[in-house]
Amino acid sequence: MTLPWHLYLMAVIYCVAGLNHFRNPRLYVKIIPPYLPNPKALNTISGLAEIILGIALMIPTLTNSAAWGVIALLIAVFPTHVYMYQNPTARMGLPLWALILRMPLQLVLIFWAYQYTLL
Repeated sequence: MTLPWHLYLMAVIYCVAGLNHFRNPRLYVKIIPPYLPNPKALNTISGLAEIILGIALMIPTLTNSAAWGVIALLIAVFPTHVYMYQNPTARMGLPLWALILRMPLQLVLIFWAYQYTLL
């Protein structure tokens, strides 16, 4: 089975994003809501999840499961977007309009991943 190019694009995006969790962990730890336990561990877990899911997306026998994993991950990290919007110290210098757009963008990313659950 030949996978579409846009699936590889998605996979690379998640791998790069996951690697960035280790390249700049303070950036990610800062946006984890304080009501969640152990932000450093959550950063490591989410970074590893992005890398593993990105790689798994490119393996035809794992694509479907990896796409569902991406959807679950996007839902799991949604509270960080709300927290960033509500707390000026977590905004990473982004304007409010960009923080507002990030929330519905999650739905677009979920829809994009959902396309690969149908392969």
